[in-house]
Amino acid sequence: MPGLLGKKIGMTSVFSADGKNVPCTVIEVGPCVVTQVKTVEKDGYTAVQIGFEDAKEKNVSKPMKGHFAKSSTTPKRHLAEFTFDEEYNLGDVLTVEFFNDAAYVDVVGTSKGKGFQGVVKRWGFGGVGQATHGQDDRLRKPGSIGACATPSRVFKNLHMGGHMGNEQVTTHNLQVIKIIPEHNLLLVKGSVPGCKGSIIKIKK
Repeated sequence: MPGLLGKKIGMTSVFSADGKNVPCTVIEVGPCVVTQVKTVEKDGYTAVQIGFEDAKEKNVSKPMKGHFAKSSTTPKRHLAEFTFDEEYNLGDVLTVEFFNDAAYVDVVGTSKGKGFQGVVKRWGFGGVGQATHGQDDRLRKPGSIGACATPSRVFKNLHMGGHMGNEQVTTHNLQVIKIIPEHNLLLVKGSVPGCKGSIIKIKK
């Protein structure tokens, strides 16, 4: 699926043509540079590797410096592979104008980390019991997790407390509200996963 790398700037709202206030997310898309073109003959599959955001020379290893030198570009902090219908060459620059003909996009990002959370916050449990009649420590507990006699074990994938967030999330079919090419900005309707400044993938 064709796409580009970008950075989540934040959220705002714009007025539509019919006067409605539409919440949207501002994404800085590109410019992205083609750093490698993979072919079936050499790599076993077809893909285009693109780089986003310049990296400091001191933070790049010598092998990676040579890798970027092949495409005559500065070292990049973030790399990703996409499959394009068009053919691109090393060093080609892709900007936000790539989405000029796209009405909807998919956004892939890393959700905000919440740490270790209980079942009420993580899975929406209602809790057990009430706060009266002498009990004071079971309001947000999960309750029973299985029967004693049969099956005498806890089933797999049972909803319990644990690590929440900080995982890859894909939001599908976000409407493209506006493209601002002079600032490499893309406005999409609604929210996208991740915090401000996080790196995301935007796919057609």
